[in-house]
Amino acid sequence: MEGPSPRTVEVKTSPTAILFDAGGVIIYPDPVRVLPPLNEAGHFPTVDQLTRAHYYAMRATEKDEDRHDWWLWYLKQYLIGAGVPESGAADLAAHVAGSIDGFAWTYANPQAKDTLSALIGRGTPVGIVSNADGRVQEALCQLRVCHVPGTEDDGCVTVGTVIDSAVVGVAKPNPEIFSYALKDMKLQADANILYVGDTLKYDVAGARAAGLTPVHLDPFGDCSAPEGHLHIAAIADVLNL
Repeated sequence: MEGPSPRTVEVKTSPTAILFDAGGVIIYPDPVRVLPPLNEAGHFPTVDQLTRAHYYAMRATEKDEDRHDWWLWYLKQYLIGAGVPESGAADLAAHVAGSIDGFAWTYANPQAKDTLSALIGRGTPVGIVSNADGRVQEALCQLRVCHVPGTEDDGCVTVGTVIDSAVVGVAKPNPEIFSYALKDMKLQADANILYVGDTLKYDVAGARAAGLTPVHLDPFGDCSAPEGHLHIAAIADVLNL
């Protein structure tokens, strides 16, 4: 019998809690905001192609050093992943950035709310830890995905915490950001706490440094260093760990 795949790490016991990244896991750039300037330029990707483009872009941005113009750099890679020729991607990225009115990450993963609800229904504590710009908690609530206790319900799932790097002043991969979530949820760092994210550089490395077990949401098999951590192809797969 063959041994386990290097892309698989066994979860030996039921997780004591599961934390999730927001961008690329629960929310994505909204096609309603992205498509008009793309269509004007003669490009007509589907919503599925735009979702694929996000993971292409994150893989590309991980290869580069941290940049002050991260959003424009991400958008350039995102557009290339959506089929825009590289020669025109930078100019079109600047146009897309200028065309987007407000917070762009307002398209919810169709599986997200049901997955969070199912986990909470099983008694698993759930929280969100995101590198964001201070608006992720509001976006998750407005999209009716999740909210924290004490905020308006609006049909959202109630999670233990939503941590935004711009609010707490520290960002992944710095493991300190996870301490805010653990404190809110009255938990201690433990390998039985899973963190689901879509990047190696920020999520897998950050969770591991914090003493948590990283779970890489990698739907297209893009991971460049798959050994030693768990991968899932869809957010709902956490229900089968």
